[in-house]
Amino acid sequence: MKSLLITAAVFFGMCFLYILIMLSQTEQHFTYILDDAYIHLAMAKNFALHGVWGVTEYQFSSSSSSPVFTFLLSGLIAVFGDQQLIPLIFNLGCSLLIVYFLNKYYSGIFRTARPVVLACIFTLLFASVHLLVFSGMEHVLQVLVMVINVWSFEQWRKSDFKTPSYAFWFYCSIALLGLIRFESMFYFLALAFVFLLLRKFKLAAVLLMSGFIPVLIFGYLTYQKTGYFFPNSVLVKGTKFDLAGNYFIQIKNILLFKILLKPYFYFAGLLPLCFAVVLIFKDYRKKLGFRNTVEKNFLLIVLCITLFVQGAFGQFTNFYRYEAYLLSAFAMVVIPGIKDLFTGRSILLKQNWVAAILIITVFGVLILKTALVSILIVTGSRNIYEQQMQSARFLKKYYNHSKVVANDIGAICYFTDIQLLDVAGLGSKEVVPFKIKKKGLNGQFEQFLKDYTIQNHYHLAIIYEEWLDGHIPENWKKVAVLEIKGRNAVLGLKHVAVYSIDPDIHESLQQNVKNFPWNKNVTVKMAD
Repeated sequence: MKSLLITAAVFFGMCFLYILIMLSQTEQHFTYILDDAYIHLAMAKNFALHGVWGVTEYQFSSSSSSPVFTFLLSGLIAVFGDQQLIPLIFNLGCSLLIVYFLNKYYSGIFRTARPVVLACIFTLLFASVHLLVFSGMEHVLQVLVMVINVWSFEQWRKSDFKTPSYAFWFYCSIALLGLIRFESMFYFLALAFVFLLLRKFKLAAVLLMSGFIPVLIFGYLTYQKTGYFFPNSVLVKGTKFDLAGNYFIQIKNILLFKILLKPYFYFAGLLPLCFAVVLIFKDYRKKLGFRNTVEKNFLLIVLCITLFVQGAFGQFTNFYRYEAYLLSAFAMVVIPGIKDLFTGRSILLKQNWVAAILIITVFGVLILKTALVSILIVTGSRNIYEQQMQSARFLKKYYNHSKVVANDIGAICYFTDIQLLDVAGLGSKEVVPFKIKKKGLNGQFEQFLKDYTIQNHYHLAIIYEEWLDGHIPENWKKVAVLEIKGRNAVLGLKHVAVYSIDPDIHESLQQNVKNFPWNKNVTVKMAD
C-alpha cells in the first residue's frame, strides 16, 4: 500500500503541475495536445446524442481509430452530459489503474517499497503515460489493458498455463486490445507464433480467436457502411502494400524506409531490443536449450517481433504514442532481469559492463525524453488552442451549420454543427480512394473537389494548402492565411488558409475574418 500511495502521489502530482502550466498558456481553457482527441469527442457526442457513429451528426463516418474508447466516451457523455473534460478524467482514472496493476506486478518481484516505486515510476515515464493522459486519446487505455495482459500472462505462465482465472484475464485483455488499437493485432500474431514454436497449438488457436473475432465483427459492420473493413484512419495512414506485384521491391522499401532509415524506430525500439539481446544471450550461454530459452523469454521474444512488425506496417512518430503499449510491456519484462539495479546492488554492473552501459544509456534517454515530452505537453496544448480551437470558434460564430471543407477536423466538428468534407479522408469516405493510392493526389482529385463542392453547395474551406499538393480547385478563392506565432510542436503546419467556395459569401467571409477576435498569437494575413 505504501508503494502504491507514493507512486500515485508522484505521478498525479506531476500531472497536476502540467495542467496548471497548460492552463497558463491557453487563457485558462483546458485544451488537449492533439486535435485527434476532439475527433473521438465529436463521434462520442454524436453517437450518444444523435445515434450517429460519425464526426458530424449527419452521416456515418468510420473516423475513430479506437472503437472501444469512443464507445466508452459516448456512454460517459450519455450519463454525465457533453463535457469536454471527460477524456481527461477517463485517462486519469485509467492511469490510477495502471499504477495499481504495476504496483501489484512489481510487488511480486521486489520485497520492499523503494524498488517497487522506482520500477513503477520508470515504467510510467518510459511509456510517457503522462503525455498520453493529455492527448485525450485511447493510448492510456491501451497501456492499461497491456499491463493487465502482461501481469495475467506471467501469473498464468508460472502455473504452467493451468490457472483459469489468469487465463480469463489474459484472453479478455486480448479481446479488448484489438478494438482499442488495431495494431494490437501484430501482438496477437507474435504471441501465436511463439506459442506455435513451443507446440502449444490449442493456446495459439484460442488466442487468435479471442483477438480477431471482435475485430472481424467490427470490420464487418464498418464494411456495410463504407465498403472498407478498417476505419479510415487505418486505411489512410497505414503502410500501403500493393498485391498486384513487385513484392520483393515493396518488402525492400518497407524494411528500408519504415525500419532501417526511420529514426523514430530506433528511438522507440533500439534500447528495448538491446536489452532483449543481452538477456536472451545470457540464457543462451547457460545452455538451456532452444525450448527452455524461448519459454523463459517468451514475452521478450514476442515484444521484439511485435516491434519490428509494427515498424513495418504501423508507424512510430515523435509523439511517442503508438509504441507506448510496447514500451510499458518491455519495462515489465526487462526489469525482473535487471532487478539488482533497483535493489541497489552493484554486482550487476561489475559482472556485465554491457548491461551497465545500456542502463546508463536508458536513464540518459529517459531524461531527454521527459524534457521533450514536457515541451510537447505545454507547447502542444497552446498550438491546438491557437489554431484548431480558434478555427472552431470562428465557425461556431459565423458558419455553425454551413458546409465546410477541412483537413484537421476534430475541434471544428466537436464544437460546431457543420457539415464536413474532410480532404484528409478521416471523416469522409468519398476521399479515401484518393488517399490510399500509392502515387498520391493528382488532377483527378482536384476535379473531384471542384465537382463535389459545387454539386453539394459547400461554402468555405479551412485547410493546410500544402497538404493538397497544389490541387486546389480553381473556383476556390483565397480569403486569408492564419498563422500562429512561436514554436510548433504538434500541428501539421503553423498556418491554415481560408477559402471561399461559394462566390456569394466571399465578401462577407472576408469581413468576418477581419472582424473576428482572434487570439493574440494568431496573425491574420488577408489575401489580395
